[in-house]
Amino acid sequence: MSNIAVIGAAGRMGKSLIEAIAATEGAQLSAALEHPDSSLIGADAGELAGIGRNNIQVAASLHDVADDFDVLIDFSIPAVTAANAAFCAEHGKKMVIGTTGLDNTQLQQVQAASQNNAICMASNYATGVNLCFKLAELAASVLGDEVDIEICEAHHRHKIDAPSGTALSLGESVASALGRDLKEVAIYGREGQTGARDSQTIGFATVRAGDIVGDHTVLFAAEGERIEITHKASSRMAFARGAVRAAMWLATKESGLFDMQDVLSLR
Repeated sequence: MSNIAVIGAAGRMGKSLIEAIAATEGAQLSAALEHPDSSLIGADAGELAGIGRNNIQVAASLHDVADDFDVLIDFSIPAVTAANAAFCAEHGKKMVIGTTGLDNTQLQQVQAASQNNAICMASNYATGVNLCFKLAELAASVLGDEVDIEICEAHHRHKIDAPSGTALSLGESVASALGRDLKEVAIYGREGQTGARDSQTIGFATVRAGDIVGDHTVLFAAEGERIEITHKASSRMAFARGAVRAAMWLATKESGLFDMQDVLSLR
């Protein structure tokens, strides 16, 4: 049995994770956490998630539940995730990270933590999205320099980073297949007299609106034809199920930094 803790238990993703854990054989929610100032500290996590009482009270700190879980699932914010990675390394806890937008220092903190314990870190845990990473890589390797490549993504109005981590991962997959450095060829916005398109660039377009869960498209456009690889998420449960799957997969790993491609044996 995998004993799992969830950060942000009262949030949209936290509730989906709690529901997914309850529906997964071999997984057990053993701790749920919220910000120390939250009015929901002490509330029943199952009732918050809408699945009925599970007798797991929402805690305010990982220190309060350090003995209660084996793996932490963290879809929070970069600073919190980096601090939680250090805690998990110190206390021998494994970790699933779905937080995006970490800066280089925070990424280095996660990397350092993975020397002592197993961490799975991915921009997206949906099985379909990870399949799209492979499809985009294959398409880029076949089409090569014959196409212009654009990546379009849309998310809800509350998302705080742009482009999305998934869009950037798609860009990395494509750039790697083409032997390009994404940092050098990415275009994150166009305005005014931009001139003709540089065929080596990879463009990104971002939409933030309403309650869009997550849409991603990689467009390969050539003279006379175009190919589009698209994934549309209609529910956060797609991400939650994948994250729980990753948490259980980590049970076989002692240390190291992995991603969902490893979990799905796509690498």
